[in-house]
Amino acid sequence: MKDGFIRCAAITPDIKVADCEHNAGQIIKLVGQAAEMDVSAAVFPELCITGYTCGDLFLHKALLDSAENALIKIAEETAALDMIIFVGLPVSFGGKLYNCAAAVKGGQILGFVPKINIPNYSEFYEARHFVSGKDAYGEIERFGGAPIGQLLFESNIEGLTFGVEICEDLWVSNPPSGDLAAAGATVICNLSASDEVIGKGEYRKQLVKSQSARLICGYIYADAGIGESTQDMVFSGHNLICDNGTLLAESKKFTTGITYSEIDIHRIDSERRRMNTFPQFSDREYCRVKFSLTPKDITLSRKYEPMPFVPSDKIDLASRCEEILTMQATGLLTRLRHIGCKNAVIGLSGGLDSTLALIVTVHAFDMLGLDRKGITAVTMPCFGTTKRTKSNACKLAEAYGVTLKEVDISAAVRQHFADIGQSEDDHDVTYENGQARERTQVLMDIANKQNGIVIGTGDLSELALGWATYNGDHMSMYGVNASVPKTLVRHLTAYEMNTTADKELAAVLADVLDTPVSPELLPPSDGEISQKTEDIVGPYELHDFFLYYFVRCTFSPEKIFRLAKTAFNGKFDDDTIKKWLGIFMRRFFTQQFKRSCLPDAPKVGSVTLSPRGDLRMPSDASNAAFKVLF
Repeated sequence: MKDGFIRCAAITPDIKVADCEHNAGQIIKLVGQAAEMDVSAAVFPELCITGYTCGDLFLHKALLDSAENALIKIAEETAALDMIIFVGLPVSFGGKLYNCAAAVKGGQILGFVPKINIPNYSEFYEARHFVSGKDAYGEIERFGGAPIGQLLFESNIEGLTFGVEICEDLWVSNPPSGDLAAAGATVICNLSASDEVIGKGEYRKQLVKSQSARLICGYIYADAGIGESTQDMVFSGHNLICDNGTLLAESKKFTTGITYSEIDIHRIDSERRRMNTFPQFSDREYCRVKFSLTPKDITLSRKYEPMPFVPSDKIDLASRCEEILTMQATGLLTRLRHIGCKNAVIGLSGGLDSTLALIVTVHAFDMLGLDRKGITAVTMPCFGTTKRTKSNACKLAEAYGVTLKEVDISAAVRQHFADIGQSEDDHDVTYENGQARERTQVLMDIANKQNGIVIGTGDLSELALGWATYNGDHMSMYGVNASVPKTLVRHLTAYEMNTTADKELAAVLADVLDTPVSPELLPPSDGEISQKTEDIVGPYELHDFFLYYFVRCTFSPEKIFRLAKTAFNGKFDDDTIKKWLGIFMRRFFTQQFKRSCLPDAPKVGSVTLSPRGDLRMPSDASNAAFKVLF
């Protein structure tokens, strides 16, 4: 199980009602196919050995005996396969009949889990044949003493424990899977026979996703399908595999066969450790059944989006952008209103970050009903400023109707260089940071004169890399972009461009989006930007990917590298990914001191680096355990 991934399958066979021998043959065939796909855990539908729709035939001993013989055959025929299999059948025990899931591995029947919640409403009448397994407990001698009851199946692989619930168990107000997860189950298997009616499929999908999110678990849902009787119901074989709220795989309805994906056990463990409100134990006692699996090094079939902060669906993206802009503006307006401030100062460079900060500030002022002239956009040309960015800054200020102020800092910086003995020909870090700090001083003093506050423009990606001048652009009185990664900054600006009715504003926003990302601290080359940030620190789309999986998911560099290869296949080669991953890890640790004293800023996403919020990390932490050495 390299990197915590285990391949699981939800499988719907094409059955014949009450023909257990045929159904066993279908199950065995599909298990063999799943084994060829390196599946380690396979889940079949509820009562799939007999068929769910047998009705009063469940009362016949001949059918029950046939089902048990079929189960033994399934165990024998799959004995050589390294896979745990969950199949459904009726089981007679203690003079009662139970709707059970049987766990099979290595030729052995590990145990039986009976259904707890027996539906007896609408089209369902299971209570006619089955009783609840809530209190069932014991051993079934005819199956070699296999236990029956509420069981947990614990593998030899760290963190991999299976719990089982059956169909209706999930649909009730307090599903058994809650206690199972609290007791340590990281993967829930649901053997189901959920009939299909209009609208039910979408609700079913949301139910499974939601349960996997609430329980921080993997969830395998195997549904009955073709072959079940359609006398009163139709079954679609709607199979689902979810992982911590994410839908990994979904079958096409009204088909049979194998639906598979990989569940990330390491992330489930990590999330449970992170959330101290996750239950540490269950009030219910479970029989724990041990079994062994051989870890498999599998090629991932599950997809990883190259931009985890940016929704891939255009409708979702537009909604996300609107919500984030509103959150940013709400954070700022709350601060302005609290301190009774009607003036804001922004260093407007004509680049992406300062443009977004201006957009947010304008929205906040509009929400407060304040005059936009109370926003002072300051352009501060110096040695690296190009005509393009300066022009865009001026056009933006005009289009938004804010106050524009130009302060050429060249003379002040030259005087400062003379004072400290810095040669203007030496384009070192002092040359660059001297300009950045002078700009911050100008902004702070203008804000003091106007009884206003300086709005920070730096984004989350820059903070992660430490790509900010300490006590320069690193500092502000409120940082509206501090939890917005660079890849999302671009989309937020594009959203503003696409939704404005002002054609001139849209045109300048389009040019800002087309401008290379740069601090513009080095002299231009032939009038064009010579200092491109991504040439120095690497592509932001890679760094944002690294940032998400390192901070949010706490993945190792090796695992992040593996996922990045999948996400950026065909765009970045392995050496390129490895190079920038190494730089990310080095900079993230060495630049923590800048994040340890950040200004206030609103949290808008699941990843932030505020020392008062999501990231409590010492500035002197070693990166020895996080070096890219593979």
